[in-house]
Amino acid sequence: MKIKIVSRSKHPLPSYETARSAGMDLRAELNEPVELKPLQRALIPTGLYIELPEGYEAQIRPRSGLAIRHGISLLNTPGTIDADYRGEIQIILVNLSGETFNVSDGDRIAQMIISRYETVTWEKVDLLEETSRGSGGFGSTGKS
Repeated sequence: MKIKIVSRSKHPLPSYETARSAGMDLRAELNEPVELKPLQRALIPTGLYIELPEGYEAQIRPRSGLAIRHGISLLNTPGTIDADYRGEIQIILVNLSGETFNVSDGDRIAQMIISRYETVTWEKVDLLEETSRGSGGFGSTGKS
């Protein structure tokens, strides 16, 4: 699948790090480092703009290495970039650790997955089909 991209970044385009990777790393496009204090969040630009085909979205997800090693995650996860959005891709980073974290220009800060979706129309009914699970939720399937 080909997707149009405008790059105002000095870094390489997002790419798959391995042959079977689902996500492509996104890099920070910064003029100066951003300091994230504990529990602080910041909007980090990437310098990238994309044109997705109808029926597709881009999901923005945290990078597992940043999460486990530094407590860095994303708010609004997974973030969704809709097919009609043409603005810059920006990442909402949050520092969930007890230590300050510095984001530098070119750092890999998130991953992007392109995914197909369906548009639904609702069919209003009075009853739903019964299942063995029923209305059990919030850990109900883990009970013996």
